[in-house]
Parts: sequence; structure tokens; C-alpha cells
Amino acid sequence: MTGTRHPHSRRGEIFRTFMLLGLTSFGGPIAHLGYFREAFVVRRGWLSESDFADLVALCQFLPGPASSQVGFAIGLRRGGLPGALAAWCAFTLPSAIALALFASGASALGGDVGQSLIHGLKLVAVAVVANAVWGMAGKLCPDRTRAGIALVAVFMAVFIGGTAGQLGAIAAGAGLGVWWCRPATTMTRPDRRELSGRASLFALALFFLLLLLLPLVASTGGGEVVAVMDAFYRAGALVFGGGHVVLPLLQAEVVDPGWISESTFLTGYGAAQAVPGPLFTFSAYLGAAMAPGVHGGILAAVATVMIFLPGMLLLVGVLPHWDRLRASSTAQRLIQGTNAAVVGILGAALYAPIWQGAIVEPADFALALAGFLLLTVWRWPAWLVVIALPLVTVLAG
Repeated sequence: MTGTRHPHSRRGEIFRTFMLLGLTSFGGPIAHLGYFREAFVVRRGWLSESDFADLVALCQFLPGPASSQVGFAIGLRRGGLPGALAAWCAFTLPSAIALALFASGASALGGDVGQSLIHGLKLVAVAVVANAVWGMAGKLCPDRTRAGIALVAVFMAVFIGGTAGQLGAIAAGAGLGVWWCRPATTMTRPDRRELSGRASLFALALFFLLLLLLPLVASTGGGEVVAVMDAFYRAGALVFGGGHVVLPLLQAEVVDPGWISESTFLTGYGAAQAVPGPLFTFSAYLGAAMAPGVHGGILAAVATVMIFLPGMLLLVGVLPHWDRLRASSTAQRLIQGTNAAVVGILGAALYAPIWQGAIVEPADFALALAGFLLLTVWRWPAWLVVIALPLVTVLAG
């Protein structure tokens, strides 16, 4: 029995690790990928740099919150479906609970101190993403060919913009990789519990079944809870890119029908920028804002589960086939090009919106550079940088 770990012990490790990330991962989905890479590739070695980039590329293709899907996939590969659920719950609950409490009246982050704190967290995001781009570029763009693909991805992400630019960059990277790159001599097999084909088919069938049936049930008088389930499931199923991209869909689903006011919606959106974890937990705020007390708490839980569910079902359905596909030489070349494109997309996102939203004056650049050096040279853990930079901005403000 030596060298093995009890499944409960491994799931507990997954939960504790993701809970720490859920409490400290500020900066949005791109920054989350930087935190994940630091935690699971660099520090713990749960998966290789290439495997991590593969997951990022796959989740960029799928609807839903890309960073949460990557976290779910890491938990799945580390501890099976229970590990995936542990990862999702631990990463999602801190921000979901915080935003539900905020909707119930627990206001925070007001005044000069709150604004200084938020600004410090934005500087942390600059440092974390810069560290991720630096580390991934060295390993995933080691030659001129892949560096060129990354540069093409930067141009596409910048000049096309939005979800179309990101998906176009990944598609271009895949095509250029098949044409230019050489197949890898070996492909690592990550440590994971394989999903069965039956589980994959069930997940895909459930995804489409809910997408078709929920609107029918809601339109025939299914009640408020079913209407909330339908609205948030559709929002999660039909958005590519995650994060801020889902906000227009949510506004149409909850403001236009009169469930909440536009002012309440915008107030919650502002609060969502100040909490760690996935931006999709904004759904918890919206659910709690629809009704007072326990009923609001129930709607918050329903909204949160339903907005994440479609992306996770798609991931479970597609991931086993992705693993088999990547074994062919053509797929290896495609993956190399896609990985290089992911580096380019992260590099473009480092400038806009992360750099543009954080670096206002020379002092901001100095603090962000200090955070980057703390991560890369002094090897500070990301959570400690999360504490240090906002503390400096609060004291300086």
C-alpha cells in the first residue's frame, strides 16, 4: 500500500487546495489560469505544462466559464468525479457566499480604503498573468515556429477582439500547428481516473435535454424556481469566453423581465469585481437579490448551480474523446500550435483589459513589477502576493 493515497485523502487535498484558491484568486478568468498554473503545474506537479495548456485550449472552445472548467478538469483528473465536484465547490463557494451576502445587505468595499484595496487587487492580477505568460512562453513557445504562432494569436486577439478573436486565434494556431510544427516524440498521460464512454454520452445527452426541456417547462407555468433554472442554464450554455461575456445575457434574463432593477444589477456587478473566484458567481448575487431571506438564498443556490452546469456537462462529455484524439501525430502538431496560440491570447489579455485596468501611474507599474519579481525570482506563493500588494496600496492611499 505504500506510495498510494486513500481516495478520501486525495479529495480532501483537492478541496483544501481549491478552497485556498477560491479565497485568494482575484483578477478574473485569465488571472485564475495563472493561479492554477502556479498551484498545479509549478508547485504540486499534478499535471505537466503541456497538459495544462491542452485543458486551457479545450475549455476555450467550449461554452461556459473557462477557468472554472479548467479547475473542474484538474479535479477530475486528480480525483475522479468526486474530485471534480470538490474542486468546483471549493473554488466557487467563497465568492458565491460573499456575493449572496452582499445582495442581502452585507455591503463592503466602500470609500477610499475599499477603492485602494480593489486597485491593489488589480495590480496583483497584472503580476500573476505576467508570470503565467512568462512561464508558459518558455515551455510552449521554445522555437521560432511556435513563437510566430503566438505572435499571430496576439494580433488576432487584439485586432479582431472579443470571443471571435480568441476562438479565431486558437483555430489559426491549430491550423498553423498542423502545417508547421513537428509531432512530439512522447505524449504524457496525466494522473487521472478515466471517464467511461457511458458517462460521456450521459453528460452530453443531459446537456441537450435540459437545454430543450427547461424553456418548455418554464413557459407552461413551472414556477419561479424553474424560470430561474431555465434563464441561468441558457446563459451558461450559450456564452463562449465566460467571465464578462455572460453579463449581457444575464442582464437580458433578469433585468428585462423585471426580476431586479438595472441599478441593482450594476451594483452587484461592481461587487463581483472585488471578490475572488469565478465571475459567474455573480449569479449568486442575482438570485439572492430577487427575493429576501431564505427564499433568496434558495434562488441564489439554484442560479449558481445552473449557470455552471452546462459547461461542466460539456466538459465531461468531450474530455475523454479529447484524450484519445491527442495521441495521433496530427493531433500533436495541432495541440502544439493551439498551445502556442493560448500563450498569445494570454499575452494579449495581459495588456487589455488587465494592464489597462490596473496601471494608471508609474507607481502602479512599480508595484506590479515588484509582484511579478516576488513570484518569479523570490518564488512567493500567489496568495501571499495577494495580501502584500493590496496592503501597500491601502497604506499608500
